[in-house]
Amino acid sequence: MNYRDLPLELATPEALASFGELVGPDTSKAMSQTGFYGEAVEQFQKPQFTSDADTCLSVVRVHVRPLEVTWMERHLKHTQVFIPLNTKPYAVVVAPPSTSELPNLVQARAFKFYGNKGFMMNIGTWHEFPFSLDGTLDMVVILRNETHKNLETIIDGEAIGADLEKRNIQKQFGLNLRVIRQI
Repeated sequence: MNYRDLPLELATPEALASFGELVGPDTSKAMSQTGFYGEAVEQFQKPQFTSDADTCLSVVRVHVRPLEVTWMERHLKHTQVFIPLNTKPYAVVVAPPSTSELPNLVQARAFKFYGNKGFMMNIGTWHEFPFSLDGTLDMVVILRNETHKNLETIIDGEAIGADLEKRNIQKQFGLNLRVIRQI
């Protein structure tokens, strides 16, 4: 049998240029902050993800912040995905989908991820943006371009759109949720 040997190459942006692009933090490109988390979450320029729907990839850097939930949001048109890139542990606070315009905080739960697995949420699952549990966490977030547009329209500390309801828990309920580390 004949073989053509393929030497294993280092995956660099230049080497991959004809085939695609690396997905990860690229500090050579402009970074921005969200309207909700200030310096605690930095967003890198989005890769040019293509889909037959309004899907996009965002690359974010999450810094350690207090484990307190100020906002919970849900998406009505897609299953959002968080994929860690640097194996840092993270936590996600969730509440089940509901017919109400607010999450059921009695059913809220906090989950720890070891950083070796991503998390894809069901449509309508209420959640807070992931918390880094140990240093800087880089991750890919798969969501809709429409969601990014919805997040730009902040009214009275909340964002509402066709694919997003982001509610200020303290304003709506008079309390914040706090994650207690037990594990």
